[in-house]
Amino acid sequence: MGKARLLIVEDDVDISNMLKIYFSSQGYDVETALRGGDALEKTRQSMPHLIVLDIMLPDINGYEVCRQLRTTMRTSHIPVIFLTQKDERSDRLQGLELGADDYITKPFDIDELKLRVQNAIARSERESLTDPQTGLPAGRMIEDQLRHAIRQAGGWAFLDVRINYFEAFKNVYGFIAGGDVLRFTAMLAGEVVDEVGTPNDFIGHAGSDNFVILTSDERAEAIKQRLKERFKEEVATHYNFMDRQQGYILAPDESGKIEPTPMMTLAVGVVSPASHYFADIREITELAAEERRQDSLK
Repeated sequence: MGKARLLIVEDDVDISNMLKIYFSSQGYDVETALRGGDALEKTRQSMPHLIVLDIMLPDINGYEVCRQLRTTMRTSHIPVIFLTQKDERSDRLQGLELGADDYITKPFDIDELKLRVQNAIARSERESLTDPQTGLPAGRMIEDQLRHAIRQAGGWAFLDVRINYFEAFKNVYGFIAGGDVLRFTAMLAGEVVDEVGTPNDFIGHAGSDNFVILTSDERAEAIKQRLKERFKEEVATHYNFMDRQQGYILAPDESGKIEPTPMMTLAVGVVSPASHYFADIREITELAAEERRQDSLK
């Protein structure tokens, strides 16, 4: 597992810097934002595992930031801890009604905040809401999104995305490099969806080298092609110079024999109600997996 990513949204520079230094020393990957709009933009660019959110911000307040996070499909799962000077009961209730996971008032005990952060992230992972490496929605949240989609008449598409030759890469370069590739793929999927998809598209990490995207039927093919193109162009940075030059790696096959193995690429299967009938969500994933296997043969 890589470092858990925190986003600290606090307009007091001294508090923001103090929290960044402290949580970085605790092994977290920490980003900061001084404004609510910046926080929303940074969340889209790199999905945090948790957001510590001040209420009094210079542009939009923390309540509005939380509301936008909760009403956007791609960010609705991220745990939020409000950090504020307000301690009125009505303020606490307003934050909790918007879907905040916790609430702590200033001045605060830093050790207490650390425990609340740890507990919120652990709870999210324990309930299969997020993947611990990428921070993307995982198991149960993906299933919930599929159930929601299948109840709709149509207009949506499901993309099953898998990294070809990922296990061979991980065997040669190690699990830390493998984790970097997974986080790169998650970030790339977000960028491509921002580029050619819609704000309400859903991106999930189904496990290991498998990602999923729920989008509109009309955007699915563009997302598929752009994602495959950019991955092929940009994944080379995860290989050393010699492997990039020769265009392959030497990796053990199932019997342990060392064989040339191609560079990683993406295989993407796409299904939608326009081309398939689905009786349940299992059929969606099975048909998409078959489409993905066919794509990998091309």
